[in-house]
Amino acid sequence: MPQPFDHTPVIPVLTIERVEDAIPLATALIEGGLNALEVTLRTPNALAVIEKIARELPDALVGAGTVLRPADVTAAKNAGAKFLVSPGLTQSLAAAGIASGLPFLPGAVTPTEVLTAREFGFSFLKFFPAKEFGGVAMLKAWAPVFAGIVFCPTGGVTLENAVEYLALPNVPVVGGTWIANAEAIRNKDWSGILERAKQAFKLREAH
Repeated sequence: MPQPFDHTPVIPVLTIERVEDAIPLATALIEGGLNALEVTLRTPNALAVIEKIARELPDALVGAGTVLRPADVTAAKNAGAKFLVSPGLTQSLAAAGIASGLPFLPGAVTPTEVLTAREFGFSFLKFFPAKEFGGVAMLKAWAPVFAGIVFCPTGGVTLENAVEYLALPNVPVVGGTWIANAEAIRNKDWSGILERAKQAFKLREAH
């Protein structure tokens, strides 16, 4: 299992609009057993959310998702992000990610993209959007081809099909929005998020 995610079966993928939701949300997820949290850089407050969680919850392993350009790498690291996730990879993004010294999961959904990422030295990749690019069947087919490469599928992953993904030899962890989707966060459904986090954490037993 790649570091720093060797303790968790699921990385919650979070789109957070209000900074005030950062701590209660992260607290619910951590209490449920999930402390690796991907905060997507899709809202104006995303960096402030990362900074708040990193500062106030030392048990949280908070990272930045939707990293699209080198400037995002710098901003995320300055905010306190502990890891980076991107839906793709360019030469400049690879260079910035490596220079940051942080764990970096670039995205790849074709064999050529996997090979390109490997040439840059990456062996732990995001597979997004997983459902649209073949899901479990695609990653199963890739397992014997790309030895030493593992994936975090994200996009269309649910509590039900996460078991299928985690059963694959090249999938050590999945990413998902189902635990704390935008609506649940907007409605401050911390108790519901806590229960779904507990359910997701139990996937480790089946892995």
